Amino acid sequence: MTEYKSDLLRLLSERGHIHQLTDAQGLDALAAKEIVVAYNGYDATAPSLHVGNLASVMLLRRLQQAGHKPIALMGGGTTKIGDPSGKDTSRQMLTEEIIAANIAGIRKVFDRLLTFDDSATGAIMVNNDDWLSKLGYIELLRDVGPHFTVNRMLTFDSVKLRLDREQPLTFLEFNYMILQAYDFRELALRHGCRLQFGGSDQWGNIVNGIELTRRMNGIEVYGATTPLLTTADGAKMGKSVNGAVWLNEEMLPNYDFWQFWRNTDDRDVGRFLRIFTDVPLDEIARLEALQGSEINAAKAVLANEVTALIRGREAAEAAQATAQATFAGGGLGQDLPTLEVGDGSIGVIEALIGLGFAASRGEAKRLIAGGGARLDGEPVRDDTAVIEVLAERRLSSGKKKHGIIKPA
Repeated sequence: MTEYKSDLLRLLSERGHIHQLTDAQGLDALAAKEIVVAYNGYDATAPSLHVGNLASVMLLRRLQQAGHKPIALMGGGTTKIGDPSGKDTSRQMLTEEIIAANIAGIRKVFDRLLTFDDSATGAIMVNNDDWLSKLGYIELLRDVGPHFTVNRMLTFDSVKLRLDREQPLTFLEFNYMILQAYDFRELALRHGCRLQFGGSDQWGNIVNGIELTRRMNGIEVYGATTPLLTTADGAKMGKSVNGAVWLNEEMLPNYDFWQFWRNTDDRDVGRFLRIFTDVPLDEIARLEALQGSEINAAKAVLANEVTALIRGREAAEAAQATAQATFAGGGLGQDLPTLEVGDGSIGVIEALIGLGFAASRGEAKRLIAGGGARLDGEPVRDDTAVIEVLAERRLSSGKKKHGIIKPA
């Protein structure tokens, strides 16, 4: 592990947040001598962020914990365009009213994780629509356009992915990287912002912003990306069998959120505790060293601490109590029906029939359609879903029937 002088980079490194730095030595020296203002941007495409966004939000929390100033940039302007990074299709166009409502919903998680006040390190939330909507097209072409070449823009993964697959990339989306670069320059001028955070898929966009800010204004700024988070079995972090794991409770009940973390693969517990909680590192080392069934205690700590951060301590305690009543109190033991799966996966309908929760495919489909089937505490909404059985899974019918699916 690289030895850093600044508390900021030491903390980010110890917690597993760093993937790439544009100038590690320069940023380390800057953070060691003064308060660094840093931002991460979030487009308002939904009324809540999801678990896939949480690592970047935690970056802003770590920044403030290390004595620096975070900016949560809401993409009120860029949401109207659509980031092509990692996308196969164009983004649906949203109205001004929907974008404003989405920003209000997204604000909730930042209010829990950051301290917003007037101090030197107090977090602020800004909206890039404040400047992008006022930017004249001719002004953008004349002042910003000369700093970008189409040749280079065509090499970015966000563009190449769509072109290689012969999928449409609109001129609207092609401009997204220019607007994101302009955001960095604008935040540097308005708020003294010197650092942009982002996921590893944003590296090219971040570098664009650094170069534009230096060329137009002579300001030295920096970039840092987080690792692409995947689970130990290679799945993209933040996806459940039923889709996105939303941070806001209106989008996903507290119990289901808690259960998502409780079901973490044994191999991921330590890494997720470092990234997504404030549990001290020495305690994490103890928890991730637990063996056998004892690792379940570490998973419960992970679920409790993440849920407490995002939903509140009361929500975490209630979710754990529900889990204990459902599984421990309900007697999840040898007397429960068990289905052994030999090929690593099974269709949810076949599993419901195999456990005796449905007598036919039609009955199983009606159970799912009525919201009565739950996998590891999460509602099953798709009757074509396939259950991956790499470890023990819990399938329930209603509130009282529970069964175990496990590898043969």
